[in-house]
Amino acid sequence: MTVRGAGAIGATAAYGLAQGVRAFRGGNLKRFAIHADRVYSILRDARPTAVDPVNAMNAVREAMASETTVKMKQAIALDAARKFADDNVAHCQAIGEHGAKLIRTGSTVLTHCNAGWLAFVDVGSATAPMYVAQSRGTSFTVYCDETRPRCQGASLTAWELGQQGIEHRVIADNAAGWLMQQGQIHLVIVGADRVLGRTGEIANKIGTYTRAVLAHRHGIPFYVAIPMSTLDWDLKSGRDIPIEERNGSEVLGAWGRAENPRARLRGVAADPASDLTYVRIANPDSMAINPGFDVTPPELITGIITPHGIFRPKDLGALRRRGN
Repeated sequence: MTVRGAGAIGATAAYGLAQGVRAFRGGNLKRFAIHADRVYSILRDARPTAVDPVNAMNAVREAMASETTVKMKQAIALDAARKFADDNVAHCQAIGEHGAKLIRTGSTVLTHCNAGWLAFVDVGSATAPMYVAQSRGTSFTVYCDETRPRCQGASLTAWELGQQGIEHRVIADNAAGWLMQQGQIHLVIVGADRVLGRTGEIANKIGTYTRAVLAHRHGIPFYVAIPMSTLDWDLKSGRDIPIEERNGSEVLGAWGRAENPRARLRGVAADPASDLTYVRIANPDSMAINPGFDVTPPELITGIITPHGIFRPKDLGALRRRGN
């Protein structure tokens, strides 16, 4: 979790593989291949749910395959990693152009977790339509789910939107259903860590499935925004997606920045450079289970916003037939 977010971990894996193969010394191609495979496996297994790292590293390996010497392979690996990062930004910009038309003046958009600048090389996926809509003068409000247990919505997405000057509110995860029931949410846009091209199922931050069920119940459009690197054309069922089980301490406690009472008395905010503090909030003897992701079926998804347009989940195959 030092690096998190689909596009960011994809770019990190691409550069990590390039760095790993460039660390190899010598010119023996067979030994180089063994070394490269070992680096690939370590990076792939670090984040099993997301497919972006695998697709990113596959692009680097494909580029290396066309070269005939170790030195040439090492050089092209860095170029391929840089291309993946650049393509990631371009894809997010295109997502923004296609998705901005979904956001209307006066509307309220719900998003879950963080799929913005901090989760990508730049721009973000779920936030891209918001940034483009804002640039076109559309006035709207974003509701950010807090996204327990790591609270990426409250800390990361809310921070990004604040920096961008977009009107937003942080809400407790359990408040989304009531707000939908009251007609206060008009649209949902989330990101994803893996989308199955064959079935249209999506894996995303735990709680996404719940939002999709609620949106479907209340007739609210539910969209998923993804770059091409998030598509998985191999798996045939969402049941085959490996779901990360994270440390239970994330559920049993919370990280935060303690306020300085003296600073508060003086009317000054606490020192932003102070260390984060972990606080236990659950019963001391209790244990927890902590799946990091869930899988949403295609029948709950209105559309998937891609760099090539908005597709219904069942129509994603068109992207592959076009060679994307």
